[in-house]
Amino acid sequence: MREYLLVLFCTAAVTYLLTGPVRKFAIMAGAMPAVRARDVHREPTPRLGGIAMFGGLCAGLLVASQLHGLGKVFSDSSDIRALLSGVGIMWVLGVLDDKWGVDALVKLGGQMIAAGVMVYQGITVISIPVPGVGPVALSPTLGMVITVALVVVMVNAVNFIDGLDGLAGGMVCIAGIAFFLYSYRLWYVYQISEAAPSVLFSALLIGMCLGFLPHNLHPARIFMGDSGSMMLGLMLAVSAVSVTGRVDPDLITAQAGSQTAATHILVPTYIPLLLPLAVIALPLADLVLAVVRRSWAGRSPFAADKKHLHHRLLEIGHSHSRAVLIMYFWAALIAFGTVGISVTNTGRAVVLACAGLCLVGLVVLLLPWFRPKAPSAVQAFVPPRYRRGGRAAAGTEAAAASQAPAQAEQGAMAELSARDQELLGSLGTGAHAVGDRRQS
Repeated sequence: MREYLLVLFCTAAVTYLLTGPVRKFAIMAGAMPAVRARDVHREPTPRLGGIAMFGGLCAGLLVASQLHGLGKVFSDSSDIRALLSGVGIMWVLGVLDDKWGVDALVKLGGQMIAAGVMVYQGITVISIPVPGVGPVALSPTLGMVITVALVVVMVNAVNFIDGLDGLAGGMVCIAGIAFFLYSYRLWYVYQISEAAPSVLFSALLIGMCLGFLPHNLHPARIFMGDSGSMMLGLMLAVSAVSVTGRVDPDLITAQAGSQTAATHILVPTYIPLLLPLAVIALPLADLVLAVVRRSWAGRSPFAADKKHLHHRLLEIGHSHSRAVLIMYFWAALIAFGTVGISVTNTGRAVVLACAGLCLVGLVVLLLPWFRPKAPSAVQAFVPPRYRRGGRAAAGTEAAAASQAPAQAEQGAMAELSARDQELLGSLGTGAHAVGDRRQS
């Protein structure tokens, strides 16, 4: 665990430190598209944040290659080379799109090429594990099709939710944590070495997101752009593929001691790719709804609009930050709920807890005007909007601030008018004196 945490922190640190220089480079390169009608931000913001994330990924892999415990991941499989090949293609495609713009069909073709390169180098779904039956082997063609489809769906799902500051990075980070916990348990608890690459990929993914989020939270100073969102989607798909299709359910049955226990452990994998779908349930639902909505209206499925789930949260009255937090909440509930069911023996407690949290989430979702107030003891440590009377105080301060320039202007006008009256009076006195002299 310590080696994975070291890789995670190194990846996060390098990503964080590179984001500032990358932002300056993006501004110099002109990678600041004008604000579009469907955008939420108010002013042009530099993109190309994926450059910093790619640098963090390379740094994390370099550190991992020098660690004794992770060296086997590099020597026993070709997953690292396949990952770098696919990520490199996706990253170059994203950089070109952030700077000059790339047609949607060209991007789709590039995504399929990146997925195909990884499949050629060994990252593919070999079988689908089914408890009691064992691994159901897939033909090379079918495995390739499933892998390419999963990569394309993941990439576009993450790309679709990249519409609010910090939304895509945070949700992918939550998904990465869920994958990390599940894969780590398979490797160290059940001694399944095939899950080792997924643990490393998940740690790298978490580090990239954590390092970039401080620069991307509202108000964002830089966007990850397609160079970042497509790369995150591809790494999420690779984490799913590297753990799904390489786990033999019979091994877990022998370790667990019973078929029932093995069934609960394998919930995220024996239902076809349930865990990958669970961790991106919200982005996937948004993707499906967008395709159906645009196709029903006779438009291209890739035609952008302003009707995504996060846009609807803003429309019903939620603030930018609250809309992001709500999306975080539901993503974490679905992802960790799925992992929790695989950990417990029956899953009943997890289901009841998830049901209670769903109720809480629905209440918050349907009450956009609700603002929680912090206790009096901690009000000095929270933002003003969460303090008691914070809204009224903020309104008073804003009104005073807005009235101050007007009062200053009125004072200046009054002073100016007094001077003008004095000047006019002196001119009038002079005119009367001249008139008197002429009369005399």
